[in-house]
Amino acid sequence: MSKANVRRNIMEKNRSPFREKEKPAQSILSKHLKKVYPIGLQRSNSSLSFSSLSLSLSQNSNDSSLTADSSTPLEQKISLALRLISQHPERREVSVPAKNFQHQPHQSHDNGDGEFRRCNWITKNSDKVYVAFHDECWGVPVYDDSQLFELLAMSGMLMDYNWTEIVKRRELFREAFAGFDPKIVAKMGEKEILEISSDKAIMLAESRVRCILDNAKCIMKIVDEYGSFSSYMWGQVNYKPMINKFRYPRNVPLRSPKAEVISKELLRRGFRFVGPVIVNSFMQAAGLTIDHLVDCFRYSECVSLAERPWRHI
Repeated sequence: MSKANVRRNIMEKNRSPFREKEKPAQSILSKHLKKVYPIGLQRSNSSLSFSSLSLSLSQNSNDSSLTADSSTPLEQKISLALRLISQHPERREVSVPAKNFQHQPHQSHDNGDGEFRRCNWITKNSDKVYVAFHDECWGVPVYDDSQLFELLAMSGMLMDYNWTEIVKRRELFREAFAGFDPKIVAKMGEKEILEISSDKAIMLAESRVRCILDNAKCIMKIVDEYGSFSSYMWGQVNYKPMINKFRYPRNVPLRSPKAEVISKELLRRGFRFVGPVIVNSFMQAAGLTIDHLVDCFRYSECVSLAERPWRHI
């Protein structure tokens, strides 16, 4: 036998053990990774990083066969990693079926006792009529001239009364002021003024009654110019409610820059009792601005009404 043949035989003998070891190592590695990544792995030229092993393992990852002693350094690393994972089960994420991933509301509007969560100024001691006003009227965009006139008049009464006292007499006001139809109210004279101001149930001073009549006349002038009081008022906010995102009552202002601008405009047109605070209250009640607190159940409802595509234009 030549020296070349001897050398070739020696090299082949030295190579064969490594080849025999490589095959089982690959099969064992494949077996382990299928346990860790059931969906399989794509081939990559980069080396395997154990720090990238997901902690979201199935229950099969605790199979005792994965922790057996291995004969290669690579298998020892796999075994060590799996043992570390099994020793710290609290670090694993719970696998949740895809069907459970449904859209959930960002915030719950239930205060925990079965009642809707409302703005913080609505308490358990609040009068029912005030709660109903908050739940059904306050912040709802209004586009009817008579309703806007009514809310403007009621907001002006806040100089003498609170919302609860005003809302309780709401039907009496409607009866006295002909449903707040500005056409009719603008034509009322001294007789009606005396009758309304002398009504003890209504409790409105003569100056307040005259103010409401004067404002009705101003509204009729606006109707002649703009077609409706609604078009004029909504034009002040570009025909879209101003949506605020206040979280606490202290964040809600008594007056706003927009209310100050509108107040000056109304005063210029001859309106009375329309200061910035009153105008801001009017805007809140009429939905020209959405000032419900963000965790109030009415916030999202009023915002939806404000953003509907068929709103008044």
